[in-house]
Amino acid sequence: VICDLMAGLTDVLGQGLSHSFYPVPQEAIGVGSAFEGWSPHAEDVVYQVLVPLSPPPGHAFHLELATAGMAQRNFWVRVELLCTCSSGQLREDMLCFLHHPEQELRTEQEPSLLHTLCTGSYLDVEKTAQWFCRFVRLAWMLLPQSCHWRLTLLPSRRSCRVQLSKEKESLMAEMIFGVRRGDSDIFVGSQPSAVGTASTTWIETCAVAEAKFFRHISRQAPQDSCHCKCLQLLSHSLLGVGLSSYTLKTVLMHLLSTVPPVGWHSRDFPWRMMDIMEYLLCSLQTKKLQHFVIGNERFPGEISLPSDLRLAEPPNLFQQLVRDPNAHGKAVQECIHLLHG
Repeated sequence: VICDLMAGLTDVLGQGLSHSFYPVPQEAIGVGSAFEGWSPHAEDVVYQVLVPLSPPPGHAFHLELATAGMAQRNFWVRVELLCTCSSGQLREDMLCFLHHPEQELRTEQEPSLLHTLCTGSYLDVEKTAQWFCRFVRLAWMLLPQSCHWRLTLLPSRRSCRVQLSKEKESLMAEMIFGVRRGDSDIFVGSQPSAVGTASTTWIETCAVAEAKFFRHISRQAPQDSCHCKCLQLLSHSLLGVGLSSYTLKTVLMHLLSTVPPVGWHSRDFPWRMMDIMEYLLCSLQTKKLQHFVIGNERFPGEISLPSDLRLAEPPNLFQQLVRDPNAHGKAVQECIHLLHG
């Protein structure tokens, strides 16, 4: 249902924006636990999709590094106007933003992206999310799904969150927006971040590469593979505990790259569960859990990474435990309790 909705929205957006200069949404990509097959929530599953944005005609996106963090980096998306005076311009009726008189541009053409969704020269996450939500509200009645489902837009500053309801059935979806790094599977995205993050800040995300890794494993694993069941059960057990599901997901991905596919049959479920917990406990005790995608020599070559990420030093996801002995001791005790349970 969510995939059909996104396909319909992309089509309507393409038609509705054909003469404007807003970002051009591309085919949405399902990411996160719901699309990877291990969501810990039996109910209230949020289907998260990443909507890649391309620059409109006469514009270009340039990614500029804002801050270099340990496990994530922040970027700005600078918007540049391009000359379209040459005969090779993309639209015959388009005036060049750089070389036509400003008065003519104001009266004859829709405003450039710099004058709609940017703050200064940078694409604004919050303005982009508000624009997309407005368009979803307008486009909804043109989609066939509107005959059977009721759509409710939910509050969100950096994404578009919707609830689809039909009788007793309900689905939640969150659309985050991303700009691709080159032609790789790494994006800078609008996913919610820490309080106080500037609206022009886009956060580097490996979500698409990780989703592709899960599909890569599914093609190799036995039909009754238990890897998603292990992660689903353990992450559900961690709800309300200090350890995050992303920590467990990282541990599982490391094990999936070392334990052969034949070792993940359903009959191996108890042993793989113990492997995950022992790997987690060892990582906690040593205060070291390397990021799975960044700097991983075993990461499948078929999934495209920028060269700087493939060759980088893997960030330590437990770096905060090195600085906080109390948090470290609590995490170890929680893991031991879960292991014995």
